Amino acid sequence: MTAQRIVWIDWLRVTAIFLVIIVHSTEPFYLGGEGSLIMTASDAFWVALFDTFARACVPLFIIASSFLQFPLRYSTATFFKRRAVRVLVPFAVWTTVYALIWGEPIQNFKDLLLNFNYAAGHLWFVYMLVGIYLLMPMLSPWAERVSKRELQVYLTICFFTTIIPFARTYFGGEVPVIYGPSGIPNPAKFPLWGEASWNTYGVFYYFSGFIGYLLFGLYVRRFVTNLSRPTSLILSIVPFVTGFIICFFGFLHYVYASATNGFPVEGPVGMAALWETPWFNDTTGVALMAIGWVFFYRHITSSGRFFNNILLPLSGASYGLYLCHMIILVPVSAWLRSKLGLGSDGVLSVWTTPAQIVGTAIITFILGSLASVVVGRIPRLGKYLMG
Repeated sequence: MTAQRIVWIDWLRVTAIFLVIIVHSTEPFYLGGEGSLIMTASDAFWVALFDTFARACVPLFIIASSFLQFPLRYSTATFFKRRAVRVLVPFAVWTTVYALIWGEPIQNFKDLLLNFNYAAGHLWFVYMLVGIYLLMPMLSPWAERVSKRELQVYLTICFFTTIIPFARTYFGGEVPVIYGPSGIPNPAKFPLWGEASWNTYGVFYYFSGFIGYLLFGLYVRRFVTNLSRPTSLILSIVPFVTGFIICFFGFLHYVYASATNGFPVEGPVGMAALWETPWFNDTTGVALMAIGWVFFYRHITSSGRFFNNILLPLSGASYGLYLCHMIILVPVSAWLRSKLGLGSDGVLSVWTTPAQIVGTAIITFILGSLASVVVGRIPRLGKYLMG
């Protein structure tokens, strides 16, 4: 069974879903109050530490999908049929579940006509993933014949676009925030390189976002071969540490700029959106950390009992775990907060917050993994529930 597996991709998937859970376990410590709330300076540090470490999680899923499926090895119709069963049907099931159990069901179903379920914000990922899938058949003929040098040029352009979110903030200054029905802030964009009020499609529009991760997965599969372990280690540590520094100190910079009167620092949800700028998936630090993670796992080729019995089932259940984990995480996080208290006043003093973040992530991962694996193995029905 494992002879046909690309072992390091399975490790990457399991790591990515655990990192997703860490991100969501950290959110209660900077999202609260009016929308944004960090209680103490120590909480700001712990949020920056854990969330920065985990922020490359979503790009890792795209890189893994690209490595395995891009360019397409079968017809476009077959590709979309398989993706519909694997991705869209479980998504429809779980977006319905969240619409019924969180928030106002009637309003949730109305919102679904226009966007993802606002009661379960993590489901934005599926819409983005479907967009990537729509591009794959169109780009596959080019991907089959692209040269290494040509692909490097396109990757360089994509990497350049990772500075755009910082450029908008730097040159744009304070921008107005518009609140849609989701409550998600939509800052007015400072126009760059061809953008204007009548045109949002600037010169780098089509090279930004997640397309760079799709191309990077292709590059790794086609052109990253026979690297020595020392070289892989350098290509792992240097980008990851550099990206971590950018994201960690970038987040703290924005937080302390908001904390003019000290802690606690509180404001509308748009404030948290500003703090998160260095964590955006299309920014430099996150891209560098994603590169680091890939080269860290790239040399894993051996499998054994742990891989076959534990990691492989978890990898197969990773999408189902992504869909369902918030149902487990929210009550687990609330329970730990009720037991341990908050911030420096908690039972573990300054260690209360990291204990809650790590505890929430581990408990959620274990319970969610068990549920995803067990439900996914239900004959005929499992694949439609968990993918």
